Amino acid sequence: MIKKVVILALIACSTVSCSAIKEYEKVYINDPDMVLGAKKVDRFQTNFHSYREAASGANGGKTGGGCGCN
Repeated sequence: MIKKVVILALIACSTVSCSAIKEYEKVYINDPDMVLGAKKVDRFQTNFHSYREAASGANGGKTGGGCGCN
């Protein structure tokens, strides 16, 4: 009897987190906070490349000379 109660309790606890998303909650999926940004390594490489090559591409990064003074 106790074994059945424990199994029932485990099943009940494991299915509690399953829920459907309501229509009005789907608005938050497109929230700007949920947008993934560039990884730190990619940002570093882009920044390093723009200084090294003395140019910047269409990445919206820094513009200016290649000496690293800017």
